[in-house]
Amino acid sequence: MIYLKTDDEVELLRKANLLIGQTLAELAKLIKPGVTTKQLDAVAEEFIRDHGAEPTFKGFPNHKGIPFPASICTSVNEQVVHGIPNDIPLKDGDIVSIDCGTRLNGFCGDSCYTFPVGEISDEVRQLLRTTKEALYKGIEQAVAGNRIGDISNAIQQHCEANGYDVVREFVGHGVGKDMHEEPQVPNYGRRGSGKVLKDGLCIAIEPMIAMGKRAIYMQQDQWGIVTRDRTPAAHYEHSICVRKGKADILSSFEEIEKVLGEQFI
Repeated sequence: MIYLKTDDEVELLRKANLLIGQTLAELAKLIKPGVTTKQLDAVAEEFIRDHGAEPTFKGFPNHKGIPFPASICTSVNEQVVHGIPNDIPLKDGDIVSIDCGTRLNGFCGDSCYTFPVGEISDEVRQLLRTTKEALYKGIEQAVAGNRIGDISNAIQQHCEANGYDVVREFVGHGVGKDMHEEPQVPNYGRRGSGKVLKDGLCIAIEPMIAMGKRAIYMQQDQWGIVTRDRTPAAHYEHSICVRKGKADILSSFEEIEKVLGEQFI
């Protein structure tokens, strides 16, 4: 079932999503060579709980029923998604995609940002830039009367035109009282295909893009997903509400990018 949200519900979703932007901005202050993703996870969980919310990822079961052990996903370099925070220090030139989920007042937020660690190469910077551009090109298509495939195709076309591959096994999704609701929102597809977008539909759009080939595999922890050719991958995500004429973006990168300053992609 696809649930359209009332205006009041959209505002509750906005609050949960803006908290993620604030959380990721706190982490942006800390991300540098030598910091571990486990340290970032501890800060994120404390910040989320101090603001009256709970981290939706913590304890969330995977396909085998194994609960996710942390509050954020931290996917470093060739990890695409679902990286488990660990004690390995980040290095100069790394990238780390931090995916964060919150539940506040009964509604869920979901957003992700890929951060540079120290000085990254121009090649990797271009991957990040293109992936973020693709997110906004997808959002431009998220208007009432369009179809899911219009979002999917806009993302795919932009990334492939720039020489990158779209990871296909993981997709965007509806968001509301549950973290994952219908419909699925792939990052590839045909224009004019899929379900019609209606005013009040709230979805998370999240391109996951590989610098090399899109083939992936799951790590032994049964969570982390890695590119087979070990090339870097980027991941950006906004939760949005479909409206007539222009989508309403419920999450925000504004505070993150204020912190990043000159590192802002």
